[in-house]
Amino acid sequence: MSAKISRLALTLPGLLLLSACHSGREPVAQASLRIPAQWREQVGPAAPVEARWWRAFNDPVLSGLVERALRNNTDILTARARVDEYRARLRAAEGDRLPSLDAGVNGARARVLSSATGLPIHSTVYQGILQAGYDVDLWGRLADTAAAARATYEAQQAAAAAAMLTVASTVASGYLTLHALDQQLALTRATLDSRQNSLNLARRQFETGYSSRLEYVQAQAEYQAASAQIPQLSHQITEQENALSILVGDNPGAIARGGDADRLRPLPLPTLLPSELLRRRPDIIQAERQLIAADATLKSARAGLLPSLNLTASGTLQDNALEKLIDNPFRLWSIGGSVLAPLLNREALNAQVDLTTATRNQALYNYEYVVRSAFSEVNNSLDAILRLQEQLTETARQEDVVREALRIAHNRFSNGYASYLEELDAQRTLFTAQVGVIQLRNNVLLAQIDLYRSLGGGWRVDGDNLPVSQDR
Repeated sequence: MSAKISRLALTLPGLLLLSACHSGREPVAQASLRIPAQWREQVGPAAPVEARWWRAFNDPVLSGLVERALRNNTDILTARARVDEYRARLRAAEGDRLPSLDAGVNGARARVLSSATGLPIHSTVYQGILQAGYDVDLWGRLADTAAAARATYEAQQAAAAAAMLTVASTVASGYLTLHALDQQLALTRATLDSRQNSLNLARRQFETGYSSRLEYVQAQAEYQAASAQIPQLSHQITEQENALSILVGDNPGAIARGGDADRLRPLPLPTLLPSELLRRRPDIIQAERQLIAADATLKSARAGLLPSLNLTASGTLQDNALEKLIDNPFRLWSIGGSVLAPLLNREALNAQVDLTTATRNQALYNYEYVVRSAFSEVNNSLDAILRLQEQLTETARQEDVVREALRIAHNRFSNGYASYLEELDAQRTLFTAQVGVIQLRNNVLLAQIDLYRSLGGGWRVDGDNLPVSQDR
């Protein structure tokens, strides 16, 4: 009988380990990400990384706004507070791997009646307790939990960096858009002055009988149309200033401008390999750390199916005087260990493994999506810069041609060789072309900001790093 019990005792750990081999039903997904060998457009920054990329615009006001936003923006402050939260979580996870030690003192005062004399007896008993415990991390469960906490903490750090990049890009885009609105407002006011002159001329010609009332009314309508755009643009400027004020952590108010907007030009684009992208984009780093954390959590969940070993030690002493507790050694002590293996709740533990496996697969798919989206965003930004520059060149040429057409139409109308409709049509076309040039210049700059954001930063153009040709 004793031999059977011994064999059963020897076999039980093996059965427990064998039963722990089953670790859920959800399959672990395999990576399918392929990194492209080059950019689609064959251009991109290859110069040294520039963290403070907004300085490339050489506008001190813009640089000041971005740096204020990085200090005071509530989204960034929230992201930094979240980093502090997960730093504390990491410390807690690492603390679980250390032995625990608890100490306590109990005191009791009792009054009982003596069975012999019937008189009351008073007694005081003090008891000191010291207890230690340690979970032996046989299968790395606690280590994997700590590794998951560290990877999650690093993911939050990357998320904070992504928030900083997003806020800096938004501030720069808003500031450049504010400059473009200022230019449109100045253009509209100049156009209003020009149409005032045309209206005065149409009035004189109508009053002297050289033109009809229809031409005078048409000139008046065009003047009113230009005048009506000024309040709309002024309101857009106010909204843009208020939005920028909120971004930099201030109350809504006016925003200073720095110099002439015509000085703002996009940087040239040298050549770059896509592998640089993986080291710079914070959202890719975040997704990667989340995947690492999910892998570690999965390992920890699988280790939860295996037996655990816990070591404990305790000691107690008691005396009727509190000051004597420290002088006396422990009168009672015990040292022991326990091995615990899950038996009846294995379905719940297997379900937990399936849950962590599904979470890990989601993290993998999210990582692949973020990387592919990053390459797509860079390609889109590069193509936008090239195409918008081409469109800007053609629109600027159109502006020159239409300005000459307006000059000819105005002279013909002033000398009575043509109706006001020709000049009116030329005015409209010129105004549209001029607004288009302003918007396209701003769109080129915004596309470059998108490129900065897509690459996770900017680049420096030095004398030894000349721009390459952008011909396809």
